[in-house]
Amino acid sequence: MWIDSHCHLDAHEFGADGGLAGASVAHKAAQLGVDWIVIPAVESGNFAAVAALAHSQPNCAYALGIHPIFVPQAQQADLDALRQSVAAAMADPHLVAIGEIGLDFFLPNLKTAAMAEKQTYFYREQLKIARDFGLPVLLHVRRSQDLILKQLRIIAVPGGIAHAFNGSLQQAQAFINLGFKLGFGGAMTFPRALQIRRLAVALPLEAIVLETDAPDISPVWLHPARNSPEQLPQIGLHLAELRGQAASHVASVTSANVAAVLPRLAALTALIAAGSPDTR
Repeated sequence: MWIDSHCHLDAHEFGADGGLAGASVAHKAAQLGVDWIVIPAVESGNFAAVAALAHSQPNCAYALGIHPIFVPQAQQADLDALRQSVAAAMADPHLVAIGEIGLDFFLPNLKTAAMAEKQTYFYREQLKIARDFGLPVLLHVRRSQDLILKQLRIIAVPGGIAHAFNGSLQQAQAFINLGFKLGFGGAMTFPRALQIRRLAVALPLEAIVLETDAPDISPVWLHPARNSPEQLPQIGLHLAELRGQAASHVASVTSANVAAVLPRLAALTALIAAGSPDTR
């Protein structure tokens, strides 16, 4: 059993037909042993799309949030829409988290003082939504680990995943101490990604989850082609080889880690196993 804890399956790179193309990719991934794919939203305009896609395939769940890259064009109305959408979706077992949210200080247009302030406001407000509904968060932490951690210490949420993590061992431990797991994805397959590869080996396996971030962050054998959740088992095998552990052990532990940090996904798994009609 493998779990892709972060995959933008609704992205246009998967085809102009959006959900239909993503559903086909999800089906192919399932045939390769990817039991779950978590699809995070990036803006209010795709909240309905990720929910519909998650319901279209038996191995998909979703998260709702506003990605920092989409903050420049976002308005207060988008935050209001997020809170309303989450409230309405709490009865939907396929909703498992708030995400993708966070801070990005890599892209030049996001690094201005005004945009840094706006990003921080949107991040804090989304943490409050997660706190208020008792949901974990899927975090975007590019060049922003310390500031992400600062707000997490102020606005407590029930854990989550620091996605595409590329910080220090000390920062990694700080996230772990706050109840978070760390995802590295295809980046750790590159020999030059020394820091990520060191973390992938040094951290306890119980702190790590697998992800693709498809269609982005393709593994070394695929780069620069489009990434896909179909690549997750091979990414997991690469992690197993780095750590000198059996692939079956890595699959089992990393999947358990996702279930632990996303308890609604574990509950959805149990509902499906029980044949509940509420999962349709």
